[in-house]
Amino acid sequence: MMLPVEQGSSVGEREFHRPMTQPARISFWSAVPTPLTPGLQVDTESVGRMVEAAVADGMEGLFVAGTCGEGPWLPDRERRRLMAAAVAAAAGRLRIAAQVSDNSVPRILDNAALAADCGADFAIIAPPATLLNATPDRIVALFAGAAQACPLPVGIYDLGRHRPIMIPEDRLKELYLLPQVKLVKDSSGAPERRAAALAAKAEKPELRLFNGDEFRCLEYLQAGYDSCLFGGAAAVAPQLRRIGALFAAGRLEEAAQEEAEMKQALFGIYGGEKIACWLTGLKYYMVQRGLFSTSASFLGYPLTDECRAFIDRYAAAA
Repeated sequence: MMLPVEQGSSVGEREFHRPMTQPARISFWSAVPTPLTPGLQVDTESVGRMVEAAVADGMEGLFVAGTCGEGPWLPDRERRRLMAAAVAAAAGRLRIAAQVSDNSVPRILDNAALAADCGADFAIIAPPATLLNATPDRIVALFAGAAQACPLPVGIYDLGRHRPIMIPEDRLKELYLLPQVKLVKDSSGAPERRAAALAAKAEKPELRLFNGDEFRCLEYLQAGYDSCLFGGAAAVAPQLRRIGALFAAGRLEEAAQEEAEMKQALFGIYGGEKIACWLTGLKYYMVQRGLFSTSASFLGYPLTDECRAFIDRYAAAA
């Protein structure tokens, strides 16, 4: 998930070309919200239900404690409980990635050690909220130093200009080619940054590229990305599966129509194109689905009457 949302081209404006090589199957990931009690503690029983639903929905993996998962706001003890509960519930049926971002290499490595101790499969490094003297070399050194010493395989989370600290475009490729870096979550929405990721994949085919913008799924699959990994996936898993199957079959116009319907569902859950309800709307959907006990959040997004009514209808029809 990236905020604010930068929408891609409309269905009618796109050209649909079948890639030279079609994948047999696309496996999607979900960047999941964290279920919280009214006292803002991790609700581990709800974590278990969320994981079971992800398995049933055909997800390959879950990304916990990211922005959608409120990882930067969770105390360390609660992040530990979240990661441990997710790993235990997954029981090897899903891969679990955990965000470990911070503003120094030692702090990132401490977070990664905690994730490894909990049994996570990947450590995801996103730009920190603050970094003083943030020269291009220091930004690259933060990511490279952490990746090279990380006890887990690493994913780089690129938000581009959506965050104040940004990996320089001309340095992305060198980070992606580091041996420890196994995946990229690209929420930048920037064609130039996408090109850098694809150039890295051309030299390192095992690098997995995930689009992180739920409103540009098909565009990135057509460009050559492996899959999508975004925060609303828990609410639109059936649509994602259909998009993936249609894309793999080369039925691109049908995939585009499915994506258009998926976008409308996400806008309804998020509170319209301004994303007014965002995380509260997504958590309320999880409550209505019987997975979460509350929509409690650190971030305090509102739940408008319009958003609530849409989610009630959408969840009832699921």
